[in-house]
Amino acid sequence: MPDTSPSSFDAIVIGAGAAGLFCAGIAGQLGLKVLLVDHAEKVAEKIRISGGGRCNFTNRELDPRQPHRHFLGENPHFCRSALARYTPQDFIALVQRHGIPFHEKHKGQLFGDRSSEDFIRMLLAECGAGGVTHWQPCTVQSVRHGSSGYELQTSRGAVRAPAVVIATGGLSIPKIGATDFGHRIAQQFGLRVVQPRPALVPLTFDGEAWAPFAQLAGLALPVRIATGQKKERIAFDEDLLFTHRGLSGPAVLQISSYWREGTPLLVDLAPGADLAHELLQAKARSRKLLANELAQWVPSRLADAWTGQDPAWQRPVNEAGDKALQQLAQRFSAWELVPTGTEGYRKAEVTAGGVDTKALSSQTLESRQPGLYFIGEVVDVTGWLGGYNFQWAWASAHACAQGLAATLRS
Repeated sequence: MPDTSPSSFDAIVIGAGAAGLFCAGIAGQLGLKVLLVDHAEKVAEKIRISGGGRCNFTNRELDPRQPHRHFLGENPHFCRSALARYTPQDFIALVQRHGIPFHEKHKGQLFGDRSSEDFIRMLLAECGAGGVTHWQPCTVQSVRHGSSGYELQTSRGAVRAPAVVIATGGLSIPKIGATDFGHRIAQQFGLRVVQPRPALVPLTFDGEAWAPFAQLAGLALPVRIATGQKKERIAFDEDLLFTHRGLSGPAVLQISSYWREGTPLLVDLAPGADLAHELLQAKARSRKLLANELAQWVPSRLADAWTGQDPAWQRPVNEAGDKALQQLAQRFSAWELVPTGTEGYRKAEVTAGGVDTKALSSQTLESRQPGLYFIGEVVDVTGWLGGYNFQWAWASAHACAQGLAATLRS
């Protein structure tokens, strides 16, 4: 009779994205027998599409001593231990060992010179070096825990291990296979999940209210954008992009992680300029239309759309009243607007919220449920745009793999 007993492994990693691939590879190289499974057809699709296909794989400016500067969640300090023990420099050294050329764009953001495929091949090679068994596509139908550890029913048969690592990511970009699997497993074992929401996502506005600005779709400019009360206000100096439905670009993606429904954004469309002073000076020497003067600081399309909102602004600058000029400058430097929503998970780069860090060890990422680990985006740790989320994936995977080896080889 054929043997129908489950195959046995030391650890089963569910999810072959950035965190899952890295964790499986390290754990395998530390001497563990590892199975890596993923339901999708292709490995690491999020790596493949990231950074415009070049993969923004980490950020040199990350300071693990101050994780709250670049990460958010109910406890932004949770990620300090993992980030301190596996730094951007550690991952850079791995990239260099594999001979992958890269460059820094700005603000510490590192990208591959060629293609994201370089990084996928690197991670698969690391898994190969660790003798990792890789089943993909393979659906996990159930996860049960008993006296002999965990037993998983999968589309390729039953498997058993004393440890299971959930690296299934969040809800972002469902078209590449994102699901709530990780959140459901956490809840199955009695672990709290912080309410998930789209993050690093474009913001939308009411159609009628947005009509004057919809014509600006495709226009980009540097701004300062902020949200929150004065004492807790968070602000970013980045580029903003107008879209048909609202606002996007790095500035908006960054602020979206902090924005809460019903609260306003404050946008300075000409950061660094004292517009009131400049316009009053122009009034004394110029006969140009106010829109033309304004176009010295911002794109002319924006200057035209902005001055078109008020008849007092649709005239030569020397004919405009001082009060009208001051009001224009004030509105332009402190544009207050309330988004009606976001573009949702289909456009969100990451998912905020996730498995409550109170239920996890910051040292190993093991949960209160013995032998069950959660790493990467499925955890309530969300980084800024610019390579921070990938660094959390690498660091949490490394911490988990070290924890697995310490426990299972002791």
